[in-house]
Amino acid sequence: MKNCIDQSKTYLGIEFGSTRIKAILTGTHGEVLASGAHDWENRLENGIWTYSLDDIHTGLQDCYASLAKDFESKYGEKVTTFGAMGFSAMMHGYMAFDKSGNLLVPFRTWRNTITGQAASELSELFGFNIPERWSIAHLYQAVLNGEEHVKDISYVLTLAGYIHFMLTGNRVLGVGEASGMFPIDSETGKFDAEMVAKFDGLVKPHGYPWTLSEIFPDILPAGENAGCLTESGAKFLDPTGNLKPGIPLCPPEGDAGTGMAATNSVRVKTGNVSAGTSVFAMIVLDKPLSKHYPEIDMVTTPDGKPVAMVHCNNCSSDLDAWMKIFMEFATISGHPMRKPDLYDLLLTHAMSGDPDCGGVCSCNYFSGESITHLDEGRPLLVRMPDGNFTLANLIRNNLFSALATLKIGLDILASEKVEIDRITGHGGYFKTKGVGQKLLAAAMNTPVSVMETAGEGGAWGMALLAQYMALKADGETLADYLESNIFCGDNMTSTTEAPSESDIDGFNSYMKRYDSMLPAERAAVENYR
Repeated sequence: MKNCIDQSKTYLGIEFGSTRIKAILTGTHGEVLASGAHDWENRLENGIWTYSLDDIHTGLQDCYASLAKDFESKYGEKVTTFGAMGFSAMMHGYMAFDKSGNLLVPFRTWRNTITGQAASELSELFGFNIPERWSIAHLYQAVLNGEEHVKDISYVLTLAGYIHFMLTGNRVLGVGEASGMFPIDSETGKFDAEMVAKFDGLVKPHGYPWTLSEIFPDILPAGENAGCLTESGAKFLDPTGNLKPGIPLCPPEGDAGTGMAATNSVRVKTGNVSAGTSVFAMIVLDKPLSKHYPEIDMVTTPDGKPVAMVHCNNCSSDLDAWMKIFMEFATISGHPMRKPDLYDLLLTHAMSGDPDCGGVCSCNYFSGESITHLDEGRPLLVRMPDGNFTLANLIRNNLFSALATLKIGLDILASEKVEIDRITGHGGYFKTKGVGQKLLAAAMNTPVSVMETAGEGGAWGMALLAQYMALKADGETLADYLESNIFCGDNMTSTTEAPSESDIDGFNSYMKRYDSMLPAERAAVENYR
């Protein structure tokens, strides 16, 4: 007989990642009850990294169907309801709609580096770093480009905001997700009113029939009710008709916010590093930085605390590409391997390589990278003729390269003497036990913890935010709730790795080569077509 589940005490989180849409259903202490997934890929169309609306819609439905199937197989009953639910996605980007709800231009994702002029001008206007991938940079670049669609804008959303609107009818964002659209005033938890006024004044001569406050969504902190699943939303999410409307939804968040929740990193002086297709570090600040840096984003936790974010567009894509080569070799050799086994084998072997990768160095850029001022990427491998070119060093180099640009930004925070009590890693980079964790510790020169739930990622963090909204006590902060109900006792186990001196020295030596290689990467971008 299968276990019975009180579905009203379950909490669903769905996150749209770069290569996978993932659903996690939890119980009241964060335990995973069921899961589902749908693989997808962005595409480069007319110079724009995008996903189509059909990609988004079918991906969401397939992911949910996968979760519902897993639930029914485990518990012998169909999913009909949840205690609460929430949606998250890759932060930033640009989805502009007209008054009839039509998407005016293809979804421009965070991966695009096409807003350099807008980002630079807005950063100067605001005295605040506006990265190229932020929604406001995309909007203003469209203004600068004289794009026809701008006059027809009725509202602008991120991907997470779009999903939430489609299912609830409410155009709202969680404050963490909103902080990747436009700067947040930490005192009010809303878009910075002075900067909004400056932007409206900047575009007023163009005569558009809107102001920024009219087209940008409302903002809610974690724990607030952000609406309920409508009848049409329930039918869209679950075309079988089993799912009932009326389920409360928490504010939609970005993958940065769900990563903070999933790693218990929402308290001041804690931080996390999320590493997958992209990589970013989030440090919750106890005091402001001395100035704004173009390499550092200022965003917020899901409950509005200021966060220094180092975001890199490129992380594991080049490593994954090499793994496909070795997978192909294993197959044609007559000894095919499962993907997880191949990764574990080669990544573990990488730890036997030279601390500095033996003179092997690569640039992992599949797309542009703002921190190093490149609008496009060209994966590039360089090695010394007399270097130690071994399999271990090749793979170790790819692991180092995945973190190299991140380290450039982290070194700025170190120069600011930002205090960090605890760093937690999560995402696919850390799945092979003790490998990515040790190398990140070397890059940051600080111990790094990885929880057993690291592989669950942002979908699990989103489920925790839904649960917090449903179950928190009056006045209970997100940090206190997570520590009291999720990350307590034997609920969550983790491992912590301190960096070795040889790995620290090796990473620092590697970074010198990496820096010297970047002019070659720029030349490749300019000339290799």
